[in-house]
Amino acid sequence: MGNSAKEQQELKELRKLIFITGYKGGMAHLASCYSSLEMIYTLYRKGILRLDRKDPKWNDRDRFILSKGHAGLALYGVLLQEGLITEEMYKSYLTDDSAIGGEPCMRDCEWIEATTGSLGHGLPMSVGIAMALKMNHSEAKVYCMLGDGELEEGTVWEAAMSAPSFGLENLVAILDCNDIQKMDLVKNTIGMDNWAEKWTAFGWNVFETDGHDIEAFEKTIREIPQNGKPTFVIAHTTKGKGVSIMENNPNWHFRLPGRKELKVFKAELEIDDSELE
Repeated sequence: MGNSAKEQQELKELRKLIFITGYKGGMAHLASCYSSLEMIYTLYRKGILRLDRKDPKWNDRDRFILSKGHAGLALYGVLLQEGLITEEMYKSYLTDDSAIGGEPCMRDCEWIEATTGSLGHGLPMSVGIAMALKMNHSEAKVYCMLGDGELEEGTVWEAAMSAPSFGLENLVAILDCNDIQKMDLVKNTIGMDNWAEKWTAFGWNVFETDGHDIEAFEKTIREIPQNGKPTFVIAHTTKGKGVSIMENNPNWHFRLPGRKELKVFKAELEIDDSELE
């Protein structure tokens, strides 16, 4: 399993785009964007999400909700790569004429299913949407991506308890399990490393995979059973994936590089000085 040369190149171009856009805007959650990027890419680029490109609000479309909304530049970047938003819209990020912000917003784009950024609310919204779809006898599914630091929010666990009782087999929660949250390692904050045991106990199907391996992640998602249960996918990732000084470093949750650090980004992402002007 793994990623093809074409996929690797497209992902590198996305990481470069995210960095340049965030750098010019003056702020960005780069490390969180980079840990989740392969998974968002796979959902859209591999056709996992059922969409009607001519009708963003098609009733039977699959829904993707980025609960860890601070990775919004990754989602918007994939939407751009898919031709669902314009380059002008993406590159307006945090300019005077900004059309997008750091988190997904329904007001800004028809392809955004939920306004997120306040952590802990994406899964509860996903439960409600999945319930409505089930009541309407729709075949659509709801995919919700959370961060492992986000699992400290109480609303996540209310949703985790309720989803199995409603038989929401149309709900897939994806955990971007990069082991780091805002200021430290997750294990140093809540001391939790048995996510599979917890979610299994709540009545979910639970699977684990490599969140950076496109083939492995796609296989996991496509083989989810339809057995009356919601599904929780633990996708192991590296925070800051793709830039050596960011990888597995809690200090990079929300900051941009200084002058010396910028040299590393430019070298590893193949960025010219002119592209940062």
